Amino acid sequence: MKTLALAFSTLLFIWGCSPSQDHQEQAQASTESESNTTTSDEEWISLFNGEDLSGWKVKIRGHALDDNYNNTFRVEDGMMKVRYDQYDDFAQQYGHIFYEKPYSHYKFRVEYRFVGEQAPKGEGWAWRNSGIMVHGQAPETMGLEQDFPISIEVQLLGGPEEGERTTCNLCTPGTNVVMDDELVTQHCISSSSETYRGDQWVTAEVVVLGDSVIHHLVNGDTVLSYQQPQMGGGTVSGYDEALKVDGQMLSSGYISLQSESHPVDFRKIEILPLVE
Repeated sequence: MKTLALAFSTLLFIWGCSPSQDHQEQAQASTESESNTTTSDEEWISLFNGEDLSGWKVKIRGHALDDNYNNTFRVEDGMMKVRYDQYDDFAQQYGHIFYEKPYSHYKFRVEYRFVGEQAPKGEGWAWRNSGIMVHGQAPETMGLEQDFPISIEVQLLGGPEEGERTTCNLCTPGTNVVMDDELVTQHCISSSSETYRGDQWVTAEVVVLGDSVIHHLVNGDTVLSYQQPQMGGGTVSGYDEALKVDGQMLSSGYISLQSESHPVDFRKIEILPLVE
C-alpha cells in the first residue's frame, strides 16, 4: 500500500515526462527566436475572463485548497487583484492562485502593478514583491502549511523611491537551474532589468521550453535566461517529501500568481502554447 500511495502521489504531481527528442531539438534551435516580442501571427489565449476567478484554484498557507481566505484574490474593475484589507496580521499566509491546466512549452505574459500599502506584519523583503510561478506542482498536492509550491519563480518587484531593484528575477523554491553549464543553487538571481517605481504597469513575459530553456522578459526585452530547471535545494517548507526528487527535471507544470503581502493588480493574463 505504501508503494501504491507513493505512485499515486507522484501521478498527482503531474510534472510529466521529459520532452521528446523532437521537442528538445526544437527548444535548442528556437532559444533565441522564441524570446523575441510578439509577432502579428501569434494567437494568444486569455486565461482570465475579467469577470471572476473561473479556471483558477486558490491555495493559501494554513488553509484548504480553494479557501480564498479573507477574499485575498478577487476580481474588480476587470482586473485580478490581490488585497489584504480584511487581514489584521498577514502571519506568513503566503498564497498562490493556480491556473487549472499544466503546460510545458509556451509563452506566458501578464501586466502587473503594485499599489497601496503592505499587509500588517508582512515581511520586509515582501514589500512590493510578487511572482509568476512556472513548472509548479499541482495545487492539490500542496501541504496545508506549505508556503510555496515547488516551482520556478519569476520574481516581480517594485522599485523604491531611491536605489535600484530589478524585476523578473529568478527564485527557486525547492528547485535549481543551470547557468553557464553550472548548477545554480543560489535561491535568487537578479535580472538585468531596469527599476520600475510607483504604480506603473509593467509587462512580464516568460518563455518556457520544457526542461530545456526558460527566458524572462520585461516590456519586451530579455533580461534573464537559464537552462535545465529541476527539483533540488531548500527554501520551501511543509511539502510532501515523497514528491520532491532532487535532480528530477521539470518538463511541465502549473502556472500560478503570488500573494506575498503587498497589494498587486494583474491584467491581460495570457498564454501562447508552442506545441500541441
